[in-house]
Amino acid sequence: MILAEPLLLLVAGVAAGLAGTVAGLASLVSYPALLATGMPALSANVTNTVALVLGGVGAAAGSKRELTGQGGRVRRYLALTAAGGVTGSVLLLVTPPGAFELIVPWLVAGSSVVLLLQPRLRSLRPEGLGETNPAVMLAVFAIAVYGGYFGAAAGVLMLALLATGLGETLVRANALKNVILAVANGVAALGFAVFGPVHWLVAVPLAAGFLIGGRLGPVVARRIPAHVLRTAIAVGGLGLAVRLWTVATG
Repeated sequence: MILAEPLLLLVAGVAAGLAGTVAGLASLVSYPALLATGMPALSANVTNTVALVLGGVGAAAGSKRELTGQGGRVRRYLALTAAGGVTGSVLLLVTPPGAFELIVPWLVAGSSVVLLLQPRLRSLRPEGLGETNPAVMLAVFAIAVYGGYFGAAAGVLMLALLATGLGETLVRANALKNVILAVANGVAALGFAVFGPVHWLVAVPLAAGFLIGGRLGPVVARRIPAHVLRTAIAVGGLGLAVRLWTVATG
């Protein structure tokens, strides 16, 4: 690895950490950066998941204000996201990508549209579905499975679910998303560290960048008007959906 590469990965990690904690789009930055190093797709995927763990740590540290009063939700969803992360990591290691990669772009695009329409949907059902609603809990688990399996735009999926299903503000839903998806990434990363082709020399500078970007992300998010943040995430999610579809069908 040339000397400039760790620095570039550190910068990519900071940008990805910001994109992840603010908009749920970390892998839109970090995954292409890993592929640019010449790393095979599977290695890039698992290395990215391992590095993402520190992004979750940074985001949790920076989101204490928005997490106030959400302890019950965090505890309720931790087991679901942990189980989902384990399931997704196992699926990645033992199954071929197959048709799943063709479905993901549509999920990301649909979630982006739901997030964009969240204020209107919330006006139809102001209190949301409720945090213990079976459909919400099943969806949390399913998104965590996807997060452990691949993870690109898992944050967009989870943010759309929490903001709309729980009737929460975007910033508080974003903080909750950051914490519970960090658990899914964490348990998946443990499996990949033991059984997956992790490139540790690449993962370390990327993870350091994730930690910095993850810590700064909540500070940035709370200063952006909700409608601007919502639109930016939705547009970014739609762009990523197009990119994922192009890769899957290319």
